[in-house]
Amino acid sequence: MFTGIVEELGEVTAVEPLQEASRFRLRGPLVTEDAKHGDSIAVNGVCLTVVETGDGEFTADVMQETLNRSSLGALTKGSRVNLERPMALGGRLGGHLVQGHVDGTGEILSRTPSEHWEIVKVALPDNLSRYVVEKGSITVDGVSLTVVEAAADWFTISLIPTTLALTTLGIKQPGDPVNLEVDVLAKYVERLLAAGVDPLRANPTGEPQ
Repeated sequence: MFTGIVEELGEVTAVEPLQEASRFRLRGPLVTEDAKHGDSIAVNGVCLTVVETGDGEFTADVMQETLNRSSLGALTKGSRVNLERPMALGGRLGGHLVQGHVDGTGEILSRTPSEHWEIVKVALPDNLSRYVVEKGSITVDGVSLTVVEAAADWFTISLIPTTLALTTLGIKQPGDPVNLEVDVLAKYVERLLAAGVDPLRANPTGEPQ
């Protein structure tokens, strides 16, 4: 589980194509300082398992399903990436609950700079539109953000200088793909309602009261 608060702006140092997969080597001295084999690290919002670590770098195998469902397949040597370690139990939840399970990809449509922040407009896939609401939470390339406006096929986010400086969202341009993860709580509520269960009245066994 993650919070969407990016810890480090990392870099892809190598991409090795494998059969129906790819092996990525990424540089991130901060996120690897206590990482070991089997740990999880979110890369642009995608939860990956650490295979090896050393010299401030780590490797991760990315299966074809992940490459198909996220923008990781577009990464090449030298690409910058957002990195985050899993949240620690008992720690502060600075963003919102993020699983690192990408729901789909969007595309940067436009950027509108102002004196102290920048408004970014992102295309929204049809199957995710119902989960995105004004003032709700969304994860874009692993960054926990608040939705400013929400339309049927796009939404906007407001980026402060810190986010622009410390994440890849500061360098993404119109036309660039981004990974999207919607609020998992909305998906659970939808599933319960579709099954005829009122989440506010269900007892611990799952049967309506």
